[in-house]
Amino acid sequence: MEMNKLQTKAEQRLIADYYENLTNTFDQRITDEGRERIQKAFEFANSAHAGVKRKSGEPYIIHPIAVAQIVSGEIGLGATSIIAAILHDVVEDTDYSLDDIQNLFGEKVAKVVDGLTKLSDEITAQHDSKQATNFRKMLMTLSDDVRVILIKLADRLHNMRTLDSMPAAKQLKIAAETLYIFAPLAHRLGLYSIKTELEDLSLKYKQPETFDQIVLRLSNQRERREYLVNEFVKPIQTQLKSEDINFSISGRLKSIYSIWNKMQTKGVSFDEVYDLLAIRIVFKPKSNVSEKRQCFDILSLITDIYKPKPDRIRDWITIPKANGYEALHVTVMGPQGKWVEVQIRTERMDEIAERGFAAHYKYKGVQSPETELDKWLEKIREMLQNPESDAMEFLDEFKMNLFSSEIVVFTPKGDMINLPKGATVIDFAYEIHTDLGNRCIGAKINHKLVPVSYVLQSGDQVEILTSKTQKPDLEWLQFMVTAKAKSKVKQAFKLDKKRHLEKGREIIEEKLRQYKIKPSSDTLKKLTSHYSLSNKDQLYAHVGMGFIQIDDLESILKTRRENKLAKYWKLSFGMGRKNSETEHELNLPTKSINKKNTFLLKEDPDESTYSLAKCCQPIPGDDVLGYLNSANHVIIHKRNCPEANKLMSQHGDRIITAEWTNFKKRSYLTHIKINGFDRVGIVNEVTNIISKLSNINMRTVMFDTHDGIFEGDLYIYIHNLEDLNKLISRLMKIKGIDTIERIEKIDN
Repeated sequence: MEMNKLQTKAEQRLIADYYENLTNTFDQRITDEGRERIQKAFEFANSAHAGVKRKSGEPYIIHPIAVAQIVSGEIGLGATSIIAAILHDVVEDTDYSLDDIQNLFGEKVAKVVDGLTKLSDEITAQHDSKQATNFRKMLMTLSDDVRVILIKLADRLHNMRTLDSMPAAKQLKIAAETLYIFAPLAHRLGLYSIKTELEDLSLKYKQPETFDQIVLRLSNQRERREYLVNEFVKPIQTQLKSEDINFSISGRLKSIYSIWNKMQTKGVSFDEVYDLLAIRIVFKPKSNVSEKRQCFDILSLITDIYKPKPDRIRDWITIPKANGYEALHVTVMGPQGKWVEVQIRTERMDEIAERGFAAHYKYKGVQSPETELDKWLEKIREMLQNPESDAMEFLDEFKMNLFSSEIVVFTPKGDMINLPKGATVIDFAYEIHTDLGNRCIGAKINHKLVPVSYVLQSGDQVEILTSKTQKPDLEWLQFMVTAKAKSKVKQAFKLDKKRHLEKGREIIEEKLRQYKIKPSSDTLKKLTSHYSLSNKDQLYAHVGMGFIQIDDLESILKTRRENKLAKYWKLSFGMGRKNSETEHELNLPTKSINKKNTFLLKEDPDESTYSLAKCCQPIPGDDVLGYLNSANHVIIHKRNCPEANKLMSQHGDRIITAEWTNFKKRSYLTHIKINGFDRVGIVNEVTNIISKLSNINMRTVMFDTHDGIFEGDLYIYIHNLEDLNKLISRLMKIKGIDTIERIEKIDN
């Protein structure tokens, strides 16, 4: 193997080890000719990247080799993909061009490498997020060749595995972008093990303390879990052997991220996450009986031993998931009163589940019938062909298309259509045909007339009703779910963009005239920032098309007329500011903020460099980060806030790390919800505890009782997270109280 003089002997040995690990993943997929081409690509890339180091201090070439190893060993792609993975950073980071790649390695490799090469700063439009634009370009290549996205996922996975060497703000940006786009993308392509690892690593860097706590809890329960698995599988093994079935059984632990996610969405503790454990049965099917029938036979054997949970049998064999996943799932009551999920698959199904449907697909030269993946790629092509959508809008629409929960509905002729959960009649109409959507006035479901906003249920048979006079309606956007339907309606309203821009400009100028405000660039900046848009043209267009109604202009463009005492009063009680994105309008800072340093949140009533986001209402002590907007103002979000996730994915370069200093003076409005069993005097006990704590004040207390159960909503002013936790622990000691939950969003 040819090594480079710019590398030390230790580096050469390290590179040789990595390359050997890559070649160990090759099997009969890779021909001798393919191995030679891969060797040539490695030597070329090693020479091109010579002398360059990664942030970790390792030679740069290690990254492309590691990506190629994931592409080969974990996804199972062929020589072309492995070569493209080895070369994926050459065009971007060295003096070699795409033409050089094409001349040396052929058109196929060059096309995939082009899809993987990021855009340069000069090409990126000023008003679009660079991340969103790059992603759009990558998807343009994806719609022609799915290998681009598979290699991109491998690239992202290796970056996540080596994220330790990055600065904290960069870690946050990359982790959030991974969670927002790449993990759902891996799920959509059926790469479950990659999706799981991406999610777990994202949580590790976004919320390290939470991640470590779950790891510790899982580790503490390991022995007990292994005992449970052994006890659970013994009778199943005996029964399967007696039926002469060739099988293997393994225990699969719920991923750290999915445990955390369930704790968040269901509002439960770690101990209440009931399906921590899943048992997987993979068997070799007999050739003379259908796979589906054999899976159901095994299901029958298991439910003879353990009682199933009635609503937890999932049949992904009769109707596979859109990403090709096939299996039979059942949740049964196991030993010691624990629910256990059992997954039943054939070896073929297991390979598709682990390596992804895409890896078995067109580029292997097998012409398969049109699959759900083909249909999905076709939808992406349609979205890309819409010239009116900017990159930010496109990214949102694409994210919507990565749905994981699906329903199946039927046309009047009995054709099956897959839609995301929550899809409405109008989504279905656009799914069939644009014209049908444009003219839709309602539908008939089971002979019953329903409106366009009706939410479809799995199994519905839908007959769309149309009218020649009907036209797309902007109100539809409020209840539409699919990206295709939304983009079609928006398209209908974007046909005359110039007219909308003019109309929007007139509306805004007229509104500003009413308040005697000049339409200066600073004023327009504040408006675009408030509505999370990219530039003034986008603002004019959205207003002109009716997407935005500007009716709270005074609060958006708040001036400094308030005297300092009034402003201090409002700030000290966390009131008075209407929108977190625009709080900086009170007093614009002139000092520029260094994004590389941790932003310290200081308690100062005249502080104007930061504001707290309304969407997640952080209080001192919460795990937070900052978003630096165009007016050099920091908006503080909780790290697990969905809105912050979106900002990190689209404007990662504006994310900064933030830390609270000692907060004692200011109070913050916080909403907690209490549930429990009603009894005489319980409300009195709750209010007594709050009033006795000197650093907590009540704003509103509302209690409601029904059939012996009570619900309470407490709006309190509190200094920090420590005080809130003290209050919650005291309230939990009251007899009858069952749960206490902090509500993130506050409607004041």
